[in-house]
Amino acid sequence: MSLQQTKARQLYQRATKVMPYGINSNFRYWGPDDTLVVTHGQGAYIWDADGKRYIDYRLGFGPVILGHGYPAVAEQVSEVIRKEGNIFAFTTVREIELAERVARLTGFDKVRLANSGTEATMHALRIARAHTGREKFIKFEGQYHGMSDYYLYSTASSPSGSLGSRRSPVNVPVSSGIPKGIAEYVINLPFNDPEILEFTVKSHAGDLAAIIVEPILGNSAGILPEKGWLKHIRQLCDQFGIVMIMDEVKTGFRIALGGAKEYFKVDPDMATYAKAMGNGFPIAAIAGKDEVMLTLEPGGVAQGGTYTGNFVGVAAAAATLEIMEKEPVLTTIAQRGKVLMSGLGEILSDAGIEHHLLGHPSMFGLAFGGGEPPVDFRGYLKTDTHLYERVMTELAEFGALPDLDGREPWFLSYSHSERDIADTLGWFEQAVKKAKG
Repeated sequence: MSLQQTKARQLYQRATKVMPYGINSNFRYWGPDDTLVVTHGQGAYIWDADGKRYIDYRLGFGPVILGHGYPAVAEQVSEVIRKEGNIFAFTTVREIELAERVARLTGFDKVRLANSGTEATMHALRIARAHTGREKFIKFEGQYHGMSDYYLYSTASSPSGSLGSRRSPVNVPVSSGIPKGIAEYVINLPFNDPEILEFTVKSHAGDLAAIIVEPILGNSAGILPEKGWLKHIRQLCDQFGIVMIMDEVKTGFRIALGGAKEYFKVDPDMATYAKAMGNGFPIAAIAGKDEVMLTLEPGGVAQGGTYTGNFVGVAAAAATLEIMEKEPVLTTIAQRGKVLMSGLGEILSDAGIEHHLLGHPSMFGLAFGGGEPPVDFRGYLKTDTHLYERVMTELAEFGALPDLDGREPWFLSYSHSERDIADTLGWFEQAVKKAKG
């Protein structure tokens, strides 16, 4: 069975002649027979090159919070670039207005704009190092903080057998081409394990510039923080003068207008935002407290980018965030997500498939298998990922498209309708029956 039909297969073969493996991001590769070629999207739907429509639960890996081609955003971007230009080598009024909005929504003092989540997390780590005068940092297994070398250790792409002992984890590079010496600055730990975290912080406190954490495991099926986990990180950072960075590239403006900072009531020193901030347009931000952000003294600490603050991203973010403030975007998404999660769970229970529903209704995951629900990446790797892929491949054939890889959550947008949820549940029931076969 192949997801590619005639035109998609032909186009994919064209792509392989000019792009390595026919893609511009390795995360888009589903193999030579299942990597889709998409022509357009509208609302909650995308269409492949053969005209097949899918209900989209990938949403560009999460950014499309309102819907594909959302008219109010597209019109604002179009008007701005026609009438005002695109990029200038000076601060613009639109940048100021967007920074003010982001600061107000997130509760931070200062904001610097960027173009992608990778840029934001890369700069946040540099700021933390400059602020503390230290070089090492802690991240957590299964978390993905973008494509810079320092973060590409023990991400959700790492195999279970490579992680080492839980009490003494191994830094696992997930790519060739990363200098070996970088591993000396990275400490990976299990998520949701306060005992190991506290022991490690106390052992390395004088060397630690930062602890960076995704508040929800966005590449491990949306695993939530256990009660007190994020506050424990905050307390340790306060105690030892470490900068707490909350990576909100996925959760920011998605689980609450103020992101995970608001939702979990935890106050990091810095946070990084992207994805839902601009409904899919390239825009990101680093926000933080005065004392940390003012480390960015011109000529002292480097942060910049030719396209930082460009009007395309800035206009998209302004329009998106304004709609989210004025309309019941997040409550609607949460309501739809709860119905979908509940329905998926009922279908799996009726089919006798043990499972766990994970995450927040706007970005949730499914894990197949019995026992306790996974609370970290190691736990997720013990679930039945092969059955998950079989079920989702069958579901894609019907016309609903979450990621085939269960590590990537299901994302919902404001454009997903009650009918879309009902259709998805009907197809999911059939997909489960076919996968069980």
